[in-house]
Amino acid sequence: MAVGDRQLPKWGYSVVGLDPDVTVKASGRELRISPKSAREVCAAIKGMKLNEAKEFLEQVIKKKKAVPFKRFNKKLPHRRGLQKAAAGRYPVKAAKKILSVLENAEANANFKGLDTENLKIIHASAYPGTKIKRYIPRAMGRATPRFETLCHVEIVLEEVGGRS
Repeated sequence: MAVGDRQLPKWGYSVVGLDPDVTVKASGRELRISPKSAREVCAAIKGMKLNEAKEFLEQVIKKKKAVPFKRFNKKLPHRRGLQKAAAGRYPVKAAKKILSVLENAEANANFKGLDTENLKIIHASAYPGTKIKRYIPRAMGRATPRFETLCHVEIVLEEVGGRS
């Protein structure tokens, strides 16, 4: 294999069996956000309408609304306005990146000719990607690892009702 013949990774989606006429997909790969925060943001927006989810993420970025943390919530403080889970945070960086992936999905829907007013998030998932491995030199010839886990985000929108 020559130097110029490098293969790009073939990204798949974790959701299969979708109708391509009424669904659109978008993904953000190797994002530099916390997989834990991204998981909780995706769980919060799943099932929302597109406009509702965009408004929610903008509120999170402004720190007006908290994202409920259901899994990674040890020693987390309570936040105002959370119904089921009292513990929450304002993951601004994750919300910004997921909002951009959501806007990419909206652009894909426009390109396909779907009605953006009737789009609903049927699949939103985040999972860890590769690790960026770095080391900090310490005294006595030792080193401390400083690893950063990247994150993959997938969003699938489906057109519900209103199509004639």
